[in-house]
Amino acid sequence: MVGSCHSCDSCANNLENYCPKMILTYGSKYLDGTTTYGGYSDIMVADEHFIVRVPDSLPLDGAAPLLCAGITTYSPLRYFGLDKPGMHVGVVGLGGLGHVAVKFAKAMGVKVTVISTSPNKKEEAIEHLHADSFLVSRDQDQMQAALGSMDGIIDTVSAIHPLLPLIGLLKSHGKLVMVGAPEKPLELPVFPLLMGRKIVGGSCIGGMKETQEMIDFAAKHNITADIEVIPIDYLNTAMERLVKADVRYRFVIDIGNTLKSSS
Repeated sequence: MVGSCHSCDSCANNLENYCPKMILTYGSKYLDGTTTYGGYSDIMVADEHFIVRVPDSLPLDGAAPLLCAGITTYSPLRYFGLDKPGMHVGVVGLGGLGHVAVKFAKAMGVKVTVISTSPNKKEEAIEHLHADSFLVSRDQDQMQAALGSMDGIIDTVSAIHPLLPLIGLLKSHGKLVMVGAPEKPLELPVFPLLMGRKIVGGSCIGGMKETQEMIDFAAKHNITADIEVIPIDYLNTAMERLVKADVRYRFVIDIGNTLKSSS
């Protein structure tokens, strides 16, 4: 985001991301009526309140996706109290959001279980991201064995998927937090929530204060997104690959060098 009203309750509480007049980094109208183009811009002028300082120890390319995927997963871990050492947190989906969620949770001292429909992601989750365990969500035996074992779950999946098996993984008072955005409504069974006082919630990015906190935490723990840097003229191909989930895990456009080489 690059703007908000500065006068509502959300803005007063450092939650500009929930301001009704929040201005998105791209695809929105700025205060002067111009369209925001975000990461496709060669230059931007912004209100200093919406600037994040990236510590020198973080590479800009690996840090760039943290301003989206990073804060989207860091914020619910903090807000819902799923950041205490020794807690057990599940991460549903091992993609652009999920892989960063694992990194942040592990840095917080949390036990992490990756939950995925793809058995072939187990090695990536355990060996590369150092998750503590891996569950194939379609394997009834694995899911049954893990019932009632998790303090919370960060669900990063934007495809239609059942929530009942995930709710079953939660301990009493457990929290299922949605950060993915399915296009159609998901079915929410209420009775399993009652039997354990469980919560299903949602979270969207974070305010500027928390975003700076997140990027400083990332620098302290050497956390970056796993990326593939591309030139601007590769963008259409990258979009086609994105549809096929053929990226590990974020494309980052090298705007500066691309423009220098084309000028």
